[in-house]
Amino acid sequence: MPKKIPRKGSPEAHEELSGFDIKINEFGEIISTLSVDQLNNFLDENVKDKKLENRESESEEE
Repeated sequence: MPKKIPRKGSPEAHEELSGFDIKINEFGEIISTLSVDQLNNFLDENVKDKKLENRESESEEE
């Protein structure tokens, strides 16, 4: 099995997530440069939840 080639530079990201970095330390703890609340707020604003789309349409029909 071939070795993975390490990528150089940082990946493209949304403007609001500039400077975001996430790592896992030797104890398995997730270390992030942004708080969980900031990440959740960003995801709520920019990502549609597929599971909730059907629920909203059902409640509108009643």
